[in-house]
Amino acid sequence: MKTLVARVLTAPRAEVPWQGGPGRLIALAQEAGLTGRGGAGFPAWRKLTEVATAHRPVVVANAAEGEPASSKDAELLARNPHLVLDGLQLAAEAVGAAKCHLYASRISAGHARHALDQRKDRWPVTIVEAPDLFVAGEESAVLSAVDGKRALPRDKPKLPVHQGFLVQNVETLAHLALIARHGPSWFRREGTRDEPGTFLATLSGAVANPGVHEAPFGIPLNELLQPAEPIQAVLVGGYHGRWVPWTSEPVSRPGAGVFVALAESVCGLDFSAQVLTYLAGQSARQCGPCLNGLPRIATLLTAVARRRATAGTVTDLNTLAGFVIGRGACRHPDGSARFLHSTLTTFDHEIAAHLRGTCRSRR
Repeated sequence: MKTLVARVLTAPRAEVPWQGGPGRLIALAQEAGLTGRGGAGFPAWRKLTEVATAHRPVVVANAAEGEPASSKDAELLARNPHLVLDGLQLAAEAVGAAKCHLYASRISAGHARHALDQRKDRWPVTIVEAPDLFVAGEESAVLSAVDGKRALPRDKPKLPVHQGFLVQNVETLAHLALIARHGPSWFRREGTRDEPGTFLATLSGAVANPGVHEAPFGIPLNELLQPAEPIQAVLVGGYHGRWVPWTSEPVSRPGAGVFVALAESVCGLDFSAQVLTYLAGQSARQCGPCLNGLPRIATLLTAVARRRATAGTVTDLNTLAGFVIGRGACRHPDGSARFLHSTLTTFDHEIAAHLRGTCRSRR
């Protein structure tokens, strides 16, 4: 595995850089410009500030990583679990929490337990195993699992930070630990002014360098993804992400750091239909948009991919996407609709060809 830069994946174990009390790390996180690495990219200091005012706050490190195209959190916990645990407990100190939880897949949870056995910490950490479900990493599903319930999203929940829960992706916590150790100026040596630091990227598809890599924000896409064959588009951010053209533009807003390079020899509509079929099967089945809307969307896009559709099918897809957005119990329908819109826009010429009964990748 090649790393483009070396920070969170290779940081050596060191003494936890305790800050001496609640609140003191928050200003460092703000000065560093650290944003969440779980997908939304929300400023970490704002969540810390909100939770620090709560009564009996709780901190949860989220490494559920139900996204099939992502393995960065698993890689981080396999290679550097102590850095994650440092960040988790520093976050607990920053908000004045008495409880810490680490929520991860079975294998990653095992790495965390092994690391905990080697430590003597101020804050006890409870390990909670996450099921292998796409929606199990959604914040309200995480809190349900930590509470001993099924890892399913709650219906229209209040934001966790407003309830005293700090749920942070494990990569975010690892960066937080390094900021506490080295300071904001060191953190900003990589990346750009608006997006400082590095991020972990899971690369797959038509690339010569698949796997997890650490890269600075602002790196050109064609430098991050070294093509193994001609590429027509890249899926950025995972199955709730967006298609972007193959370009030398700098990487911006990478979501959860997922990059799937689509070779020119692969049908983008066929690939996207498979993704939407997967997403339809991974819903919590708690509301109409997921229970009825997503399977119908997957069926219609599959018909387009298999050249069994009409122009009316594409119209129906756009209509259905509008029906599911903002109406689900969680954000799963919204993310799925966003992926659909990106597919319809990026592969519009391919759609026209399929409606004529042809396909560029299957001449």
